[in-house]
Amino acid sequence: MAVYEVYSHPALLRYKTSICTKATLFLIVVLCLTYISPLLVAYRSQGFWLKRSTYEEQPSVRFQYQMLLIAATSTSGDYVAWSTFPNFNILQGNNLRVPSVSAREEDQNQDGKLDRLILQLDLPLKPVEQIYSIQMLLTFSYQLFVSIISEKSPFASTYNLADIMEAYQERNVTTFLSSPAPVWTIGRASAAPFKLKAVIRYPVEIIRYPLRGTTLPGFWEMVKFAWIQYVSVLLIFLWVFQRVQTFVFQNQVVPTVPVPPLKQHWA
Repeated sequence: MAVYEVYSHPALLRYKTSICTKATLFLIVVLCLTYISPLLVAYRSQGFWLKRSTYEEQPSVRFQYQMLLIAATSTSGDYVAWSTFPNFNILQGNNLRVPSVSAREEDQNQDGKLDRLILQLDLPLKPVEQIYSIQMLLTFSYQLFVSIISEKSPFASTYNLADIMEAYQERNVTTFLSSPAPVWTIGRASAAPFKLKAVIRYPVEIIRYPLRGTTLPGFWEMVKFAWIQYVSVLLIFLWVFQRVQTFVFQNQVVPTVPVPPLKQHWA
């Protein structure tokens, strides 16, 4: 009658010894090499403890429809200006010019977050006036917004661009306009307004932290990062020393008392 294997399992062979023996010393050395060596290897490979990290995030940006415009009309200090802040406009007197402004934000990839702002501005000028340079401040909000301009302030110093930018740079998180690539076209008719068109894109932000004025990344984040490195090296050492122990005990390199599986069952 034919026979066949219906089930199999490995037999567990135990090795016993007393405390003060070479086998015990060998086991202690192997355990130390198995669990401490990976720690040293991972630590010496640099970057074991996470000190800085980055992540990407699509910011929730909204144009706040707050603007401040200063346009130089000569090289001797003449200018025209306008803003959405009433007190600033009062301070300008005859230098005030009220432009026509059109602003539209678009969500190009339909992910629920706006991707760019299309801004058009027509600034009326006198026939003898020309624009030599433009300074324009636009305010945007992220999810949490605290304005650095107090629109209720009646003081001229509140609207000083240098002071505004200095206060902005002191923040822990700032944004900036990169690669503006301006194109200035000459040949404006004497009665035509100065036209400005800008397309401002809201890209995915790469956030680097810790930020200025903050501490290192959180304790558990550092432990998680270090644990991944440690375990990846530990698995190699476990595999190697498991086979070293099997060789040493099977060949009785250090004296032990093998306990066969059958004897274990009877005991």
